[in-house]
Amino acid sequence: MPAREKLTLNSGRQIPGSEWKLTLEFVLAELINDGLITAAQARELDIGSGRQSDPSLHPLVRVAAHELQSAKPPRTPLTIERLTRWLGDKAQLPYLRIDPLKIDVAAVTGVIKQAYATRFKILPVAVSGDKVTVATAEPYVREWERELSGMLKLRFERVVANPLDLDRYLAEFYAVSRSIAGASNDRSVSPVSGVGNLEQLVELGKTGELDANDQHVVRIVDWLLQYAFDQRASDIHLEPRRDTSNIRFRIDGVLHLVHQIPAPVLSAAISRLKALGRLDIIEKRRPQDGRIKTLTPDNKEVELRLSTMPTTFGEKLVMRIFDPEVLVRSLGDLGFSPNEENQWQRMVEQPYGMVLVTGPTGSGKTTTLYSALKRLSKPEVNICTIEDPIELVDPALNQMYVQHQIGLDFATGVRTLLRQDPDIIMVGEIRDEETADTAVQAALTGHLVLSTVHTNDAPSTVTRFVELGVAPYLLKVALIGVVAQRLVRTLCHHCKKPTEITEDQWKSLVAPFQPRRPAKVFIPVGCDECRHTGYLGRIGIYEVMRVSDDLRKMISTDTDSRRMRDAALEGGMLPLRISGAQKVAAGVTTAAEVFAAVQDEDTG
Repeated sequence: MPAREKLTLNSGRQIPGSEWKLTLEFVLAELINDGLITAAQARELDIGSGRQSDPSLHPLVRVAAHELQSAKPPRTPLTIERLTRWLGDKAQLPYLRIDPLKIDVAAVTGVIKQAYATRFKILPVAVSGDKVTVATAEPYVREWERELSGMLKLRFERVVANPLDLDRYLAEFYAVSRSIAGASNDRSVSPVSGVGNLEQLVELGKTGELDANDQHVVRIVDWLLQYAFDQRASDIHLEPRRDTSNIRFRIDGVLHLVHQIPAPVLSAAISRLKALGRLDIIEKRRPQDGRIKTLTPDNKEVELRLSTMPTTFGEKLVMRIFDPEVLVRSLGDLGFSPNEENQWQRMVEQPYGMVLVTGPTGSGKTTTLYSALKRLSKPEVNICTIEDPIELVDPALNQMYVQHQIGLDFATGVRTLLRQDPDIIMVGEIRDEETADTAVQAALTGHLVLSTVHTNDAPSTVTRFVELGVAPYLLKVALIGVVAQRLVRTLCHHCKKPTEITEDQWKSLVAPFQPRRPAKVFIPVGCDECRHTGYLGRIGIYEVMRVSDDLRKMISTDTDSRRMRDAALEGGMLPLRISGAQKVAAGVTTAAEVFAAVQDEDTG
């Protein structure tokens, strides 16, 4: 290691030069010098002397563990991220919040060997031509840069990153790359994708497939699931391609490409997941459905619903992730306003009748219904469901699933449930005349029936039932109310910025209603917390229609959904767009999100 030279920092202080690792004493001295902590704070917490339980930890980690507040305004917490930004400024290097979704793991791990990266605690995060961006938490150590530049003939750009993220992703990135490489090489023959691949490239004389129980494959699947939980994914897509297959996550309603792996490795991973979901591994020509129950990294139970589909290049698998904690959230947390929550509660607390939830696929209908069932579940209440498939397994419910191969469809299931002495029946979806008629009959015979249907808004649900063939005089008596819903992305509370909304913009959102224009609304900005999208999470907007006496009189064989909608609005129903406008005014979402979620015909 070269002799230490003097290096002048932004603060004007001098420290040992370029090959010097950070020490706790230096970090504390510079924090005090910059006014972020006081000397008294360092002494009181006994960190100034360096006497720590684990001195091997990075100095920033040791300081952040004490949860200090900045000594100068604004008195923000000195989190590990805040301290890392400070270090980047001090060393005059860019700060990077490592986002694994934006990193080509295969490319970056192919530049520097794991042993070398681990030795210097450096992580390549981007490769572009002859330039490699490398993250480090030791900005004054550059020995590795000189060595690699000479050996690899590459240009290196350094950035400063959170030392905890570096430790984590150093292990994860190289582990998954090693497993993928191992799975690709750990076979004596090249695989053929099988009957499911309609455009396979056959190499004569070579057959065989990866073993789904191979330890490399097991590790890949474990990583995939834990990674999805950590990234708040709602769906995992495993998509086969001719050579390199895709792994994509849906996060806040938007699909992100996570990783690309060799097609044989993806096929083996899908077989592993099918085995865990108790599906037929051999059968790849027809769709299958299954489920897996597993644990998140923080030991919370999560259910995954599996769905396979044969495609041109092999079998595709989609996993829907269901978080049980959603069901214990309050209706307000789901997006219901106090008025909407009150109306919903009054509808589902009726002793008999039918309550419907409508909206497109992925709009949160299942969550709304399960939340209701969770709150209605009591020892003295018998709740039975018929679903296709069962979305969430709940021990408080008696759940049955559709099996078309033995003639058990929704209508048959409802008739079976009626003989089970139920108090409440939940029908997964009403999509045909027989199911609709059976559900109405159940509601008329003293049961509360909850179900979903696919329509654009609440009033058109009545028209849909009449079109299905349900007698209007029966629907008049049975139907309690309908809730239409959509999901919109919520603004990231870390970075959203206030702005004004013009009168014309506000009118275009709320017309023909005229609620007062808010003094300010918020717009997305983008930060590390939200992956620079400006949005973090999703919330529901709702249209609640209670069937009043006036609306009942309008139900007939020639019911007009537009006239019924006008009557419902006159009776106090607020349309989806107004529910969305309320959340815009509250700074929860944006007008653009509401416009994207709600069609023009839903405005009234």
